[in-house]
Amino acid sequence: MGELIGYARCSTVAQDLTAQREILVSLGVADERIYLDKGGLTGTHRARPRLDQALAAVRAGDTLVVPKLDRLARSVPDARDIGDTLVTRGVRLSLGGSIYDPSDPMSKMFFNMLAVFAEFEADLLKMRTREGMAIARSRGKLKGRQPKLTHRQQAELVRMHGTGEYTIAELMEVFSVGRATVYRVLERTRSTTR
Repeated sequence: MGELIGYARCSTVAQDLTAQREILVSLGVADERIYLDKGGLTGTHRARPRLDQALAAVRAGDTLVVPKLDRLARSVPDARDIGDTLVTRGVRLSLGGSIYDPSDPMSKMFFNMLAVFAEFEADLLKMRTREGMAIARSRGKLKGRQPKLTHRQQAELVRMHGTGEYTIAELMEVFSVGRATVYRVLERTRSTTR
């Protein structure tokens, strides 16, 4: 029998991967063979560097172990793609200790149902987040990104630029902002005066 390669993921830096890591270890995965993605990486986006490394590490005869299917994929097409790719390469997939067997109709149906539920859960989370943001916005609690410079600093930047004595690079240095911010402040001022 081949090696066990583990993969776990959480979407935010604030979340903890300890429970998932412990599940993988209890399923026989060696600590140095566990790949973890943390923060800013959702299951709906396939750009997960440690998942790519885990998929590259498995060979024919190995088993990719994940605590739950939703840690591997949050959409049906992505789950099927990963599952089919592993099967084609001769790699087994263990979902919390249950081996996915695509040749068994019941196993295949169960896998697809788990993928549907994972996608449904992700969609519900997105919907709740949008609803919460809309409520916060309507109550004036969600104002969006705050400007890097106060109104007074913006006015001073425009005044200094207007004298012709300061280059954009010097204004960037004086106000500790990037080039885009300087141009944005100047453009806003031009738009307002028109």
